[in-house]
Amino acid sequence: MAAKKQHVGNAKKRKQIDTEAHESASNSKVTKFVPSKKQKSDSVGKEKTAKASVTGRERRLHAKELAEARKKKRKRHYTLEQELARLWEKMRRHEIAKEDRAKLVTEALQKMKGKIPEIAGSHISSRVLQTCVKHCSQAERDAVFEELGPHFITLAFNAYAVHLVKKMLDNASKKQLAGFISTLHGHVAPLLRHMVGSVVVEHAYELASAAQKQELLLELYSTELKLFKDLVSLKESRLLDVMSKLSLQKGSVLRHMTSVIQPILEKGIVDHSIIHRLLVEYFSIADQSSVTDIIQQLSSPLLVRMIGTRDGAKIGILCVKYGNAKERKKIIKGLKGHIAKTAYHQYGCMVLVYILSVVDDTKLITKVIIRELQSTLKDLILDKNGRRPLLQLLHPNCSRYFSPDELSSLNSSIPSLSLKSEASSQTDTLKVSLGDEESKEDIEVEMDEVNKDKTNVDDSDLAESGKKDPFVRRQELLIKSGLAESLLDICIESVGELIRSNFGKEVLYEVATGGSGGILLPTLDDKINSLHEAIASLAAMSKSEDSQEEHVLENFHSSRTIRKLIMDCPNFASTLWEKALKGKSEIWAHGHSCKVISAFLESPDSKVQELVKNELQPLIDNGILKNLKPREQVTQ
Repeated sequence: MAAKKQHVGNAKKRKQIDTEAHESASNSKVTKFVPSKKQKSDSVGKEKTAKASVTGRERRLHAKELAEARKKKRKRHYTLEQELARLWEKMRRHEIAKEDRAKLVTEALQKMKGKIPEIAGSHISSRVLQTCVKHCSQAERDAVFEELGPHFITLAFNAYAVHLVKKMLDNASKKQLAGFISTLHGHVAPLLRHMVGSVVVEHAYELASAAQKQELLLELYSTELKLFKDLVSLKESRLLDVMSKLSLQKGSVLRHMTSVIQPILEKGIVDHSIIHRLLVEYFSIADQSSVTDIIQQLSSPLLVRMIGTRDGAKIGILCVKYGNAKERKKIIKGLKGHIAKTAYHQYGCMVLVYILSVVDDTKLITKVIIRELQSTLKDLILDKNGRRPLLQLLHPNCSRYFSPDELSSLNSSIPSLSLKSEASSQTDTLKVSLGDEESKEDIEVEMDEVNKDKTNVDDSDLAESGKKDPFVRRQELLIKSGLAESLLDICIESVGELIRSNFGKEVLYEVATGGSGGILLPTLDDKINSLHEAIASLAAMSKSEDSQEEHVLENFHSSRTIRKLIMDCPNFASTLWEKALKGKSEIWAHGHSCKVISAFLESPDSKVQELVKNELQPLIDNGILKNLKPREQVTQ
């Protein structure tokens, strides 16, 4: 046992000795290679001396030379581009004389001659070319166009050259534009699928004549028209007419159009009017499943980018009309933040009009649309397009405020999704199939079965309008949302400005009469009476030659509005008479304001006629006023 302990102790001593020897050896090695303080200071001094010999400026110049050398190797026309850039800096200045600029442009074009297609894709030389095309002579411009002609398709795909191509089209003659559109034949669909190339096609489409627009569209319809462009004339502008003339199979046309449209929608290239026209034509022949797929894809913020054109707004209306509740919700939420801008737009405002007319979710509309409209309400009232959503709520589908084209766009439909057209077509089919031998009762039985099947169709997928009563919907959007009260406050506050305005007077008239069907009258009687008194107060002011504004009874817009209010609103007529015109009618019976006085005689309300009879009868007897027959009550 003692021997064992002695052996273990000896082993520990040997291990300790080995460890100490190893540490001493390592320390000796470290000390061998660590330099002294004197050696360190000498090496640092040498490095500083070497760095001091090459200054920062020299290093930068050397790096610049290396970069220039690399660019010269990589870019074939690098030296030329540098020369052009120097000329461009001079020619694009505003203060330069025309003669001097013309010399610089000519010099630049001479340097580029024969190399224009090669350098047009550069971000520097493309800008130089744009400036040259803008300021050069017609002969020089024609020479550039001729040199670029064979390369237009290639340049249309280039992110820099596309701006030059657009500038060339803006300055092109009719013959040159026709030649460019001819070169696009066979390439329209590939270009439309490209983010940059689609801009060129759209620019050409906007500048093109009706025949040239049809030429660009036709190859998107079918393979036959892509190969042979002279098969139809300008008379067959609609796709259905083209198919009828050429006896094209509907299935093949649909397949070709789907192959063109789907990649475009997947990439989100939906800003261009040529694509909107293509979609409208596609809707006219597509089957139910194809149309619902497209509507589902477009029911998103994408639609905001489409409703800026006539056809785009029509597509927006159709998406709202036939979209289910979920899709309508997506469309409305996608408009959030763009409501005011859309309301001021000529075509976009019609999409808002239709949403306010058919969508039942009034809480969502109030939250997204009404609240944003209320923030700029006065400006909307005074704007030609901005007032239309408001007028639609006050007086729906009125021909005074909407043109026939606008009303027809609100009533547009998709044949494959239209319940009425489908039912009528099935009726015709049944009549043909049953023939004269079948009795009328058999036909009625068959039609009952058809109608029974139609009722089983999911309304959420084929919703043409809301289920809610239109009057109730208008009440919720006008009264419950507080919009009507805000309208009345603005009309009372700015009555003088609105009644003299070409567009504001129409909103003021509808508000003062209580809206179509008297929708405002039960709840807002007091404020409407206050508006009547505010208008009467303006009319009660005396004629003053020193006044900057024309008197409301003599102003072109306000006098006609007041005249119409007298005939259509007896309460206003009595207020105006008692507060402004009683005892003063002879003063206003001459000149332009006599039409306002005559309106009391034309009023269909007998109480109004009795109210003014004693004072106006002497004016009639003296020939100052004509005794006109009362008009019939205007129905709203």
